Amino acid sequence: MNIKTLSFGCRLNAVECEKISKMLSNVIDTAIVVNTCAVTGEAERQSAQTVRKLSRENPNAVIFVTGCGATRNKDLFAKIPHAFVVDNKDKLNLEVYKNVLKTADFNVACSKIDVFKDNESKLSKKFIQVQNGCNHDCTYCVTRLLRGPNFAFPYEEILQYAKDAIKQGYYEIVLTGVDTASYVKVIDNKPFLLADVCRNLLQDVPEIKHLRLSSIDPASPEVPKIIDLMKSDNRFMPHLHLSMQSGSDEILKSMHRRHNADMLRQIIKYANTDFQTTFSADIICGFPGETEELFNETADLIRELGLIHVHAFPYSKRPDTVAATMPNQVDKAISKKRVKIISNLANENRAHFMKTQIGKTVSVLVEENNIGRTPDDIDIKINGEKIENKTICNVKITGIDGNVFVGVLV
Repeated sequence: MNIKTLSFGCRLNAVECEKISKMLSNVIDTAIVVNTCAVTGEAERQSAQTVRKLSRENPNAVIFVTGCGATRNKDLFAKIPHAFVVDNKDKLNLEVYKNVLKTADFNVACSKIDVFKDNESKLSKKFIQVQNGCNHDCTYCVTRLLRGPNFAFPYEEILQYAKDAIKQGYYEIVLTGVDTASYVKVIDNKPFLLADVCRNLLQDVPEIKHLRLSSIDPASPEVPKIIDLMKSDNRFMPHLHLSMQSGSDEILKSMHRRHNADMLRQIIKYANTDFQTTFSADIICGFPGETEELFNETADLIRELGLIHVHAFPYSKRPDTVAATMPNQVDKAISKKRVKIISNLANENRAHFMKTQIGKTVSVLVEENNIGRTPDDIDIKINGEKIENKTICNVKITGIDGNVFVGVLV
């Protein structure tokens, strides 16, 4: 099998690429799969640029293009030679790929890859998709329009992926989705929710040494349940990434987010009662109507909450979203400046936190070249003998080198 994959945007796209690659091995020997992104205009532009380049460099290759970018702008990608567009809703439907291949004007059995730079990271952790789609109506988001409504995968399927991951030597599992917190199934006439998935996985697969969530909606009633589970089982890593987006109540309301700043304060307070939990977050800078004063509310809250990682990015106007037509659009240059301010604040928070950890022993996932990942999602250099990737070991933090820890095996 020579099926190469390339994903843009969220980790979920990379997870889906794995599924697609395995599925396609039944119908074609050689192909390229590109899972595109449309969360920002830049992500969509890069996706299209890459597919054009792949087409030029591989004139005899079958190129399947799917994902949000290709779903939103099918005609753009369909014009690229040997590019076959598959809608998001069909990306895991093998029959659709078979039918698409029948439309080819060349012999697909002779598909050949000449040039391909494999940019997919070789992770030591395994991401498992628990749901897809979203039922909310955030005014800035095009992803929910392109991925459709919330759909939860059966627990039995998630469990099998986890067991398979263990067999492959992955002992850190990360659950992911478009809106992971919205996971819901009905079992025995009772709702089976995200916290139930986590609890059952830890019980049903005792070999799991680390369990994480990719992100979670702060408004979800599952958040305190997840925190309780972290407190009761030390295999659930004490770090949460919140889809926060802003720290200003006025902006959050305009975004149609379901949480406010005080809810965020309560989450951090509850999590750190007789326990230590760290947090990271997504922040959109320059959302329409975000004045300097409202931006400062976000900056102040990030400082107050002590977020140690922030994925800050400038607001991108997306077609067919409510926010695209809102008044008081913020200049891009101002948005980019605010991104830098937010990122610097998170760096300061992380540096302060790291100083408090020297001398502690933590459970570390080794990823590459003796670089590991602490429970708080911070890199650590492990001095001494070479350690195999995917290994989970106890490491004593002995110092700090720039923005990473330094430690030794214990």
